[in-house]
Amino acid sequence: MARILYVQTSGTDAPERLYAPFVLAMTARAMDMDADIFFMIKGVTVVKRGAAEEIQVGNFPKLSEMRDQAIAAGAKIYICEQSTQLLGLDRGDFIEEGQVVGALTLNDLAVDADAVITF
Repeated sequence: MARILYVQTSGTDAPERLYAPFVLAMTARAMDMDADIFFMIKGVTVVKRGAAEEIQVGNFPKLSEMRDQAIAAGAKIYICEQSTQLLGLDRGDFIEEGQVVGALTLNDLAVDADAVITF
């Protein structure tokens, strides 16, 4: 099965950049591909509890709805531990569906992916 890795580096300060990984992950799952989303640098702010519920751009639904649909479709959520430390965030600040992982995991995901897309 093909695997796509989406890397989200943009944070809540750039809301228009946050929908793409969720939409594309849902699309990948509909195409019977594995989809992983890795949040790093400011991207970790997107998966803080309550953050996505506050974001809505244009006619799109709230970001939290898109996130929940992507997770329900089978997309896996990874949160960069080093980025959380960089921004002074605690491991418990994030959605329960997200797995806080180290840099090694990103490298493993990228090596195993058939494609890597960064936002």
